Order: sequence, then C-alpha cells, then structure tokens
Amino acid sequence: MTLTLVLVSLISGFGSSFQYGYNVSVINSPAPYMQDFYSKTYFKRHGVPMDSSFQTLLWSLTVSMFPLGGFFGSLMVWPLVNNCGRKGTLLINNLFSIVAALLMGTSELAKTFEVIIFSRLLMGIYAGLASNVVPMFLGEASPKNLRGATGIVPQLFITVGILVAQILGLDVILGNAKGWPVLLGLTGIPSLIQLLTLPFFPESPRYLLIQKGNEEQARQALQKLRGCDDVDDELEEISQEDWSEKEEGHLATLILCTFRGLRWQLASIIVMMMGQQLSGVNAVFYYADRIFQSAGVESKNVQYVTVSIGASNVVMTLLAVLIVESLGRRILLLAGFGLCSVSCAVLTLALNLQTTVSWMSHLSIVCVVVYITGHAIGASPVPFVMITEMFLQSSRPAAFMVGGAVHWLCNFTVGLVFLYMEAGLGPYSFLIFCAICVTTLVYIFFIVPETKNKTFMEIHRIMGRKNKVGIQEDEELEADVHAIPGGQEWKKDIFSSDL
Repeated sequence: MTLTLVLVSLISGFGSSFQYGYNVSVINSPAPYMQDFYSKTYFKRHGVPMDSSFQTLLWSLTVSMFPLGGFFGSLMVWPLVNNCGRKGTLLINNLFSIVAALLMGTSELAKTFEVIIFSRLLMGIYAGLASNVVPMFLGEASPKNLRGATGIVPQLFITVGILVAQILGLDVILGNAKGWPVLLGLTGIPSLIQLLTLPFFPESPRYLLIQKGNEEQARQALQKLRGCDDVDDELEEISQEDWSEKEEGHLATLILCTFRGLRWQLASIIVMMMGQQLSGVNAVFYYADRIFQSAGVESKNVQYVTVSIGASNVVMTLLAVLIVESLGRRILLLAGFGLCSVSCAVLTLALNLQTTVSWMSHLSIVCVVVYITGHAIGASPVPFVMITEMFLQSSRPAAFMVGGAVHWLCNFTVGLVFLYMEAGLGPYSFLIFCAICVTTLVYIFFIVPETKNKTFMEIHRIMGRKNKVGIQEDEELEADVHAIPGGQEWKKDIFSSDL
C-alpha cells in the first residue's frame, strides 16, 4: 500500500462516498424544524395554513427525491466514465453537490422550500454517480492483493457520513431550529476539498491503456500508484485484458443484458444488489428507536443511542476492510447475509413477545446489533467490490450502471412500501426480509465464486466456465500477446459466445 494509493482512496471516499451517507441521514434529526419551516413559508405566501396532507406530500418528496436522483445518477455512469474517465467523472460530479449545498444552506434566507426538494434530487444524482464510480475507480487503481480492501473503503466512508450527520444533527449541535440550514449546507465542503486535490492524482491506469490507448500515461499512473518504476508485469496483464476484449468493444447496457458470455455475472450483481437493499436494513433502523425505548431508554436519550448504532456500523465496516483480503469476499457475503437472516427471524419473535416476556426487549437490542454487524461486514460493502471484479474493462461501466440502478430502485421501493408493510404486518415484516436474506445467501453459495487475490482475467475465466462459453486455455492467455504472430486468430476464441 503506497502513500499515493492511500491518498487517492481517502480523497475519493471522503469527497464522494461520505456525502452519500451524510445525505441519507442528515434530514432525520431536523425533520420537525424543516417541516415547520415549510408550514410557515406556505402561510406567509398564501395567508392560510398548509393542509396536513399537502405537508405530508412535500416531506415525502423531500425524502424520496434522494433515492430517485440516485437512480438517475446511476443511468449517467456509463456515458460519463467512458468519455470523461473515472477521475474526470468524480470531478464533474462535485458540481452537483456544491450547487445543492449552496441552495440548501440559503433556503431559509430565501424563504423557499422548493429548492430543498430540488437540491435533494441533485444530491441523489451526485450519490448515484459517486456510489458507482468510486468503487470502480479504486478497484481499477489497486493491485489485486488490495482490491477488496480499497473496494470497501467507499462503504466505510458512507457509514462515517451517516455517523457524522447523526452527531451534527443532535439537538445541542445543529439539529435545531437555527442550525438545520447549516447542517444541510455542510455537504458542499467535502466536494470542494475533492475538487481542489484530486486533479493532482493519477487517472485509472486501465482506463488510460484500454480505453484511451495511451500506454505511456498508463505506465506513469501505475508508477505513481505502486511507488516503483518496474510495472511491466502489471502493464502486460492489462494489455492481455485489452486484447481479450477487442471484439467485444464497449458494451452498452442493452447488449450487456443479452450477452451470453456475461449472463451469470449480470444475474449475480442483480441478486446481490437486490439482497443488499431489500434485506431490511431500513426497517431495522426504523424500528431501532422503539426497540430501545421498550428496553427502558428514555425518549430524550434515543438520539444518543442512534449515534452509538452509527458508530458500531463504522467499526464493523472498518473490520471488513481489514479482513476482506484474508477471509475473502465470498465468506463475508455468506456470513453477512447469514447473520442478517437469523437476526430478522429472531427479531420477529422478540418483538411479538416483548410485552409478555420482559427480557425479550433486550434480545431485540442484541438482534439489532447482530444485524448491523452482518450488514456492515458483508451485505453492504462487498457487492460493489464484486461488480468491479466480475467484469472486464469494456463491460464494467455498463455493469455498474445496471447494479447502481437496481440498488437505487430497490432503495426507493423500500422507502415507498415499508410503511404500508409495517402498518399491515407489524413485526412480521421481518419474516419477508429474512426470506430475502436466505434466498440471496443460497444464490451466493451456489453461484458466486471467490475472487480474492485473482486477476480480472482469472475471474473472467472462472465465470466463463459457468456461462459455458469457449475461453482460451490459461497457458495461451498468459503468453505475451505482442510476441504471438497472427494474434487475431487466437483472440477470436476468447469471446466465442452466442449473442
């Protein structure tokens, strides 16, 4: 791990991923004060009180614009990263955040709540791009023995962003009638820092060599990222990937969805992304306050308990960064979804019995902690790592676009549907989440391979056998492509699949 790679990971994580987490959580604490601002602004304009149903609509839009924007941002991944590069896309993306921060920070002064709703859409677009581009950028910039750890760094900064928003949102800090515009406006600071610092660091070497065809710039980028001059072996490995996918070209999303040679990769990222968002994480946080209150925590202290949950989320994600290269991606995925499924099942029982059995409320707290642990070490961070590793350069942007769209659509769906589920099923909602976790776990156990410490081409060959497509023998593929006469003839075998 070189200093340059560490700084690239920290700047990308703090400048982009941090804001995803921050804006997920930032409006929770000041919600009553923001809604009061909506009502007062409406009254000053029209001279009549705002109807409660209209206020509910406005607040629902304020909340839902973020995941909806995330979906739109995901759809922008493929064209932007192919035309502007990974680093270039992150730099352009900062404009969304800075504009949104200025609008939200001055909304009370301007006496307009509409800009808050619009800014939430902008921040959603920002988060949709950041959540896909940062893991792609870091995965391509990292050596194979660190790819998993750096791939989880974005998720670590997401949890840090959630925690910071929870801390700053405390009543005694900024979560009050005077402080909430500042709380919303602070989101522009990380973007400004990234905009000023990231240009001094290299672009993804794979993007430079494979997509731009500039070997010298790719060599220079690798030398900076690896801290040494001898990068010939890694350049050759990237060149082999380049040769292997010449006939494939840059896959558009529609072609990706119909390409037989990538069908199991595509199915895997869809299943993992759906499992990640439909596994009940939002429901657990929704129930957390009442679970702690039933265990005897006073209402005024619940916000501090929420902060402690956020802190444990950070610690567990940091643990995932430290152990992913030793235990592997597959183990963390299985352990994560396994813990989530058991927690959801036991939590259903505990919530139903806590009024009759006194110690069940304490069991509920244990379930919450175990669930957060499972989600933090596997279900949340690892699927994005797998998208980077299961696809080659030409199909990776389209794969992130599909995975990101599924991620945000499921996020939006849960936010839209869960309150109705909770009203109709109560604690039994967690049985549905348990079934989703178990289904995802079974799929991963039978289909998803271990990718730890493997090159992209090695992973591609493993998935090629699952897809039942012809892939050249390992010995030939490892040969120096530049030394083989008639390279076009052997290259045709690599993607000999039906479209």
